Amino acid sequence: MSAKPTPLSGFPELLPAQRVVEQQVIDILRRTFELHGFAGIETRAVEPLDQLLRKGDTSKEVYVLRRLQEESAEGHAGMGLHFDLTVPFARYVLENAGKLEFPFRRYQIQKVWRGERPQEGRYREFLQADVDVIGRDTLGFHHDVEVTRVMVDALTRLDFLPRFRLQVNNRKLIQGFYLGLGVTDTDEVMRLVDKLDKLPAEKVHAMLVAEAGIDAATADRVLALATIRTDDASFVAKVQEFGVEHPMLAEGLDELSRLVTGVADLAGDRVTVTADLSIARGLDYYTGTVFETRLEGYESMGSICSGGRYDALASDGRSTYPGVGISLGVSRVVVPLLAKTGITADRSVPSAVLVALAEEESRPASERVATALRGRGIACEVAPSPQRFGKQIRYAERRGIPYVWFPRDPADDDSDHQVKDIRSGEQFAADPQAWEPPVEDLRPRITRTTTSPKETPK
Repeated sequence: MSAKPTPLSGFPELLPAQRVVEQQVIDILRRTFELHGFAGIETRAVEPLDQLLRKGDTSKEVYVLRRLQEESAEGHAGMGLHFDLTVPFARYVLENAGKLEFPFRRYQIQKVWRGERPQEGRYREFLQADVDVIGRDTLGFHHDVEVTRVMVDALTRLDFLPRFRLQVNNRKLIQGFYLGLGVTDTDEVMRLVDKLDKLPAEKVHAMLVAEAGIDAATADRVLALATIRTDDASFVAKVQEFGVEHPMLAEGLDELSRLVTGVADLAGDRVTVTADLSIARGLDYYTGTVFETRLEGYESMGSICSGGRYDALASDGRSTYPGVGISLGVSRVVVPLLAKTGITADRSVPSAVLVALAEEESRPASERVATALRGRGIACEVAPSPQRFGKQIRYAERRGIPYVWFPRDPADDDSDHQVKDIRSGEQFAADPQAWEPPVEDLRPRITRTTTSPKETPK
């Protein structure tokens, strides 16, 4: 490869110190999900196209799979890369229903692919983290509250994140409201209302009249509902003031009120939970609770974490498997914040110790020290060449390795192993079978650079 390769837009790649940040995020998410009793799974990267295309307006985003010399009439293999983790999870449940205990609680942290226009926080390949609870035939509403609490717990443990706002709504509420107004095509109205975060209200109003076929007065009331936002259950009285009645509306109001009340204790310095009646979610498999999450000060990134209740996504003809879940776009959060806030790791390698090399013939002795340290969980590496110790120290410094280990001289019975903290300059005798660095030095830590951030990877 003679020429420098051109980066592919929408496929972000991270430098080692940035990758440390992403890995620590993954570890925190995994530990938090497991603390709440969720089991980890991984599904295949591809799904049949009929499965990928049967729910929601996603056909423009699906990457199809084909061989270079594909000869089928369709021009592809009838399979595509999954664009989210919910559709593959529904298929996974149907295939393994006889081996699972319900309600089944799973988390999944995996790459997904979407053929959308790359922009800030939106990529063609990105890492996503999901938590879902799925039942057989029935699933109690308390699980809607549960998955909300799980994800808020996980996000608050990511202490580098700015303050965030979890916005919740219920599609029964908005659909019931529309039915109470006499609207017949409620799905189309919800699809258009979901554009309010991208288009001005006047434009959405015109689209409601032109595309959904409702009159201007009804469109006014549809948009008036979408303006309601409260951080408590007071939204119920505000909706009731419209005088619209429908059984589905009443059910949605009750569920959303229970959800907001059920997570009220989570609100604080890091998080706000808001009942936002403009949230609808574009995918049409959602049937009740819907979530979106935005970082304060970074609203241009859109929703970083979203999901909801789906009551009929999976069915085998005998049983239906309702579920509720919430998804965090890990890359969607981490990659822009790496650029905007300068977060990084304090070293680009896991090594806490560089074992120095006096001469090439002493490499076995240095390797024995490294083996002893690794046996006790201390990441280390042996110097690549026997340069002057000053150069070996500078090598460790460039990589962010805090300690350099100088093995004892085998020809001197009175010599000791020596460890140097290259940050403070302190040097002391140590035993490779007993010495341990401070806990905070064992692994790279997330920090912030003082330099101005670079452009967000596209």
